[in-house]
Amino acid sequence: MRVNEKYSTLPAEDRSVHIINICAIEDLGYQPSEGTLLNSLSVNPDAKCKYGLYFRDGKRKVDYVLVYHHKRGSGSRTLARRVLQNDAALGARSVRQDQPLPGKGSPGGEGRQEPPMDFYEDDKRFRREEYEGNLLEAGLELERDEETKIHGVGFVKIHAPWNVLCREAEFLKLKMPTKKMYHINETRGLLKKINSVLQKITDPIQPRVAEHRAQTMKRLSYPFSREKQHLFDLSDKDSFFDSKTRSTIVYEILKRTTCTKAKYSMGQGEGRKKDSALLSKRRKCGKYGITSLLANGVYSAAYPLHDGEYEGEDVEFNDRKLLYEEWASYGVFYKYQPIDLVRKYFGEKIGLYFAWLGVYTQMLIPASIVGVIVFLYGCATVNENIPSMEMCDQSHNITMCPLCDKTCSYWKMSSACATARASHLFDNPATVFFSVFMALWAATFMEHWKRKQMRLNYRWDLTGFEEEEEAVKDHPRAEYEARVLEKSLRKESKNKEKHRNTPEDSTNKWKQRVKTAMAGVKLTDKVKLTWRDRFPAYFTNLMSIVFMIAVTFAIVLGVIIYRISTAAALAMNSSPSVRSNIRVTVTATAVIINLVVIILLDEVYGCVARWLTKIEVPKTEKSFEERLIFKAFLLKFVNSYTPIFYVAFFKGRFVGRPGDYVYIFRSFRMEECAPGGCLMELCIQLSIIMLGKQLIQNNLFEIGIPKMKKFIRYLRLKRQSPADHDEHMKRKQRYEADFTLEPFGGLTPEYMEMIIQFGFVTLFVASFPLAPLFALLNNIIEIRLDAKKFVTELRRPVAVRAKDIGIWYNILRGIGKLAVIINAFVISFTSDFIPRLVYLYMYSENGTMHGFVNHTLSSFNVSDFQDGTAPNDPLDLGYEVHICRYKDYREPPWSEHKYDISKDFWAVLAARLAFVIVFQNLVMFMSDFVDWVIPDIPKDISQQIHKEKVLMVELFMREEQGKQQLLDTWMERGPKKGESCGNHSPQAGPDGPENHGGAL
Repeated sequence: MRVNEKYSTLPAEDRSVHIINICAIEDLGYQPSEGTLLNSLSVNPDAKCKYGLYFRDGKRKVDYVLVYHHKRGSGSRTLARRVLQNDAALGARSVRQDQPLPGKGSPGGEGRQEPPMDFYEDDKRFRREEYEGNLLEAGLELERDEETKIHGVGFVKIHAPWNVLCREAEFLKLKMPTKKMYHINETRGLLKKINSVLQKITDPIQPRVAEHRAQTMKRLSYPFSREKQHLFDLSDKDSFFDSKTRSTIVYEILKRTTCTKAKYSMGQGEGRKKDSALLSKRRKCGKYGITSLLANGVYSAAYPLHDGEYEGEDVEFNDRKLLYEEWASYGVFYKYQPIDLVRKYFGEKIGLYFAWLGVYTQMLIPASIVGVIVFLYGCATVNENIPSMEMCDQSHNITMCPLCDKTCSYWKMSSACATARASHLFDNPATVFFSVFMALWAATFMEHWKRKQMRLNYRWDLTGFEEEEEAVKDHPRAEYEARVLEKSLRKESKNKEKHRNTPEDSTNKWKQRVKTAMAGVKLTDKVKLTWRDRFPAYFTNLMSIVFMIAVTFAIVLGVIIYRISTAAALAMNSSPSVRSNIRVTVTATAVIINLVVIILLDEVYGCVARWLTKIEVPKTEKSFEERLIFKAFLLKFVNSYTPIFYVAFFKGRFVGRPGDYVYIFRSFRMEECAPGGCLMELCIQLSIIMLGKQLIQNNLFEIGIPKMKKFIRYLRLKRQSPADHDEHMKRKQRYEADFTLEPFGGLTPEYMEMIIQFGFVTLFVASFPLAPLFALLNNIIEIRLDAKKFVTELRRPVAVRAKDIGIWYNILRGIGKLAVIINAFVISFTSDFIPRLVYLYMYSENGTMHGFVNHTLSSFNVSDFQDGTAPNDPLDLGYEVHICRYKDYREPPWSEHKYDISKDFWAVLAARLAFVIVFQNLVMFMSDFVDWVIPDIPKDISQQIHKEKVLMVELFMREEQGKQQLLDTWMERGPKKGESCGNHSPQAGPDGPENHGGAL
């Protein structure tokens, strides 16, 4: 067996990094550059490999990194030379390794004892060796580095050579730019002038990146094919596949590379006797590699590298640095996002998220302007509002019934003057217009996003991309494979038990032997998890979700009891100022309690939703993500909006009347709305919860938690020995620096907070017209905050192709439809808009709103109080009260049917229901009309897509015609020279296909 001279070993003192060589390469038919696991040597390795971005030879780029933990003994840093024989299933191949894997001594018997290590670590090492050997067979090139600045952590750097990139690009049907370029159709006439003017106006707010400039030429893209490489521009092979594409290709190989054997799972060693659970853990490696290996701790992390540092004077310019300067900096908050560069660096899925967030933020600008105008209209007309003026007029001398039993006394309506005036700011005729406007705004936003999405699909060459193509590489999850394998083994053991108890003839024995021989990896091919297997998980999901929703309702009920009891306690206070501000104090403190509970439960519900999804064991990552999103959204939606729903639709609806109130637990009287209605309280509730969630949960947590984690890492570093501290402070390799970053946890939390915010903006916008403005201000910060997190604090995610935002679009549409219904009910039942219209057109004597307040109040004889409910101090106002007023439509005490619901109530209720039906159907129709009028695909994009298809057909037609001409020419010239059919003389070379192919 010969050692390849190219990777021969050197003395230990001449190397800074130690080599792992591949032996007998020629015997196996491998090219030396295609499958080599090595640690290259260099005098100044860090400079030559650009601090970890390249292999030690400085030529091959690191496309992916695998990280594992290993244990070192006292002599682990001493070099030992050994030969590792791989399993026979991997082929007759031997590996020369200059640095032994942790815990392995020299097989040559050099007298060095290997440090003691538990069998589980030994088994994980065997699995890594097998898996990395399989990666070599797949054509990848690997390089190991265990002498890192992070103690006990080893890195395997992966490079995909050109032939592997081409093979996988063809398999994944990646669209790559061809040599063919064509002009993009430009607008003409007036539209061209308008676009040029807009371009000049917006030029200062455009990011200074090449990808964001308007392009007049575009390369024709086509799915990569090795047979048609002449169609593509391969002049620079190093940049033909960018870093995003290279890492995606390597990740696909890592996912499908199998890992089927390990030391103890094959029955070797004493470790199997020590731990019977090891075999089942080993088998969790499953049918697909990297996800299972990460889940079982064989590898601790796997990630692509960032392009380099993002700040510093001597930093080489790269896409990461450009993104940091033009996108992730708060100083560029006023600029457009460089979406194309974001897509180039992070992939289409993340690019679509930030594009959607940008479109949503832009669309909030007109909504904010209209909301501010509506609010200013309320401010301008507050002194002209007759109902609030009547409530503030002390000459009316309206005495109201007590707000609670015993401790509360009678009170003057004029004391609620401030609340009535503030209610008009949000409860005025302009609010109805704003609700209609926001419903149409939501429909327009969805249509605008669909058009923007199509433009991005065309620009990013995703027009022919379908989800079915993703199914090719959508491998089962590790947990699913483990469950299927467990089911298969259980089924197999039952069959064995059955056959042991049943005598078998020779034919059955032969069949059983065949089945046993075909077991192994193929054991799980025909076994799937059915609904029977998942029924316990489904039942647990249902019960848990119902329980979580019940917990939310119980907390809301607890806050209601707090409000009632606190109001009764404050009413006993001797201070007049405290008693006069009871309603504001109780409302503000209750909302703050709700906010704290919502923030805490949001975190709990997120963990519960993930756990419930895990026990369901979805088959694919896409199915896992969709189920997780549905559960998390359902729980967080209920958690965030239940207190708001209570104030909007339930508070003050079921209080009863004086003398016959409704009680909770026979002790707490249901609370009432203020004389001006519950809309003002709804506004306070909505604003505090919305602003609190945005400020604390979305921004403070996202900024504070990463800073706290960095501080904890710094404290841990200071506790290390001084030598380790000094070593850590040196400049790390790129893969070491990226390992210390936070792993990417998916886009679900980012989408979730924006979807909840979208609900605040649309669902109850009738009560809070300033919601779009606060959402806009939050999103301006949110975009840069998320950008900075992706660029500086997270490991680089694996790029994922996607042509839309997935299930989130359906959730947005559902919220938009629900918003129409909720706003209809808020205007109709929560505000006084409908009662005012009914009074104006049915009961007003002079066609004005004078007398409206008196019309909405009913009378009550204080002698009809139930025993023990009358005020303890009936003379608190300085005079004896015989008749008090309360807000309701009921018959007076002197009527024949006293305290019964009056006809006015039914007239107002009929008007409210009619308004809900008309408003809902009218706005729905207008929204659908907007949806129908605005085409999903812009006309120019549709034309460009059609043009691309025509150009592609023409390109292939010319190629076929050229081939046919070559064939005809060859057939015609062959008989003239009198050559036999089988004779291919060298003289025919200049006229052969190669010569004509060049002309083509």
